[in-house]
Order: sequence, then structure tokens, then C-alpha cells
Amino acid sequence: MDVGNVMDMVKVLITTYAFKVLAAIIVLIVGKWIAKKIASLVSRSLEKREGADETLIKFLYNIVYYALMVVVFLAAASQLGISITSFLAIVGAAGLAVGLALKDSLANFASGVMLIFFRPYTIGDIVNVAGTDGKVKGIDIFNTVLNTPDNQKIIVPNAQVTSGIIKNVTANDTRRIDLVMGIGYDDNIDQAKQILNELIQADERILSDPAPTVALAELADSSVNFVVRPWVKTVDSMPLN
Repeated sequence: MDVGNVMDMVKVLITTYAFKVLAAIIVLIVGKWIAKKIASLVSRSLEKREGADETLIKFLYNIVYYALMVVVFLAAASQLGISITSFLAIVGAAGLAVGLALKDSLANFASGVMLIFFRPYTIGDIVNVAGTDGKVKGIDIFNTVLNTPDNQKIIVPNAQVTSGIIKNVTANDTRRIDLVMGIGYDDNIDQAKQILNELIQADERILSDPAPTVALAELADSSVNFVVRPWVKTVDSMPLN
């Protein structure tokens, strides 16, 4: 084969595939722009709704965007002459292999979807999850981000959250504070109870309904113990940073 024939073949290949590659690139660029616009439109429409959850909006934005990008990639592949059926078969086989390799990540993803839709807690809540106390700073697809009382950032995999007990400290508007107050055996029990009631009545943060409880609880080894159980608004209880 002489040089002339080689050059002719190269020209034919360039002529044949250059337009296909260019068309695929255009489909990718335009498709990505359209996908962002549609996802942003969905996000803005949800933001206009009163009480819309920020985490849910972000999650739906990502779902819409990446779903549309899959369609864009398939359209770009078709421009290159790639059979969509064969391409999907390859993607399916690869997806199975990746799924087996990343089963823990998929478990975190599934748990993240459950947390976002069922909303046992939202950003700003004070919770105990996977044995860790903290204020929720973020709920991602794979993990939950907490800030501890001493201002440490803790990242908890979502699968660990949903597999255990979730305690949402700030879910209700009011909380009961449980205290134990001790006096000596030589002290006047009635007078001590009166003083405790006066202290409760003097504190504006303590609610009258439900009524606070002051009661003699036990005769301990070295003290007489009262249980003091006032009710307060959750925002007035000891908040975490």
C-alpha cells in the first residue's frame, strides 16, 4: 500500500468520524447545560414552597441532574455510532461488578435516601446517632455530618445511623430536665422542698404546664435526695454548638 492510498484512507476516516465526534461533543455540552437548567428549575420550584427542606431539595437536584446526564451520555454515544443496546449491556455488567465492590457505599446511599425522605432529623437538630451526640450540620447521600459540643466535626456513615437508635433531642418543643438535689440528714426536709419550689418559680424559663415536680426520692448513704423535674422550652435547654 503506497503513501497515497494511506493518505486517502486517513482523509476518509477523518471525514467520516470528525463530524460524529464533533456532534457527540456538541450533544454533551448542550445536554449538560439543559440538564443543569432543568435541575435548577426543579430546585427553585421546591424552594418556593413553604417549609421545603434544604436537604431534600439538594438531593432531588442531584437525582434529576445525574438522571438527565445519563440520557445525554447515551445520546452522545449514539452519535459516535455506538449501539445503545450493547452499551447498556456493558454498563449493566460493569454496574454489577462495581455494586459488589462498593456494597458498603451502596448501603450508605440507600440509608441516605431513607434519612432524606423520612426525615428523622434535619439540619440544625441536636441528635444522638451511632452513639455520638452532636448538632446536625449536613445530611449527604453517604453520611451525616455532626458538630460535637466541644466543636469537633464528626462524619457518621448513614448505614450506621439507620441500623441503630436515633435520638432527636430537639424534635419536640419542650423538654423535662431531670435533676437530683441532696441535703444533709440534719437539714429540714420541708424547708429544703420549699426553697427548691421557690427557685423553680423564680426562673422564667421553667414552664408552669406541665407542672414541675419536686419530690423526696431516696435516703442515700450520706444525703437525703430530692428529684427536681422542671419542664422548659427545648431552645432554653442546654444547646450544643
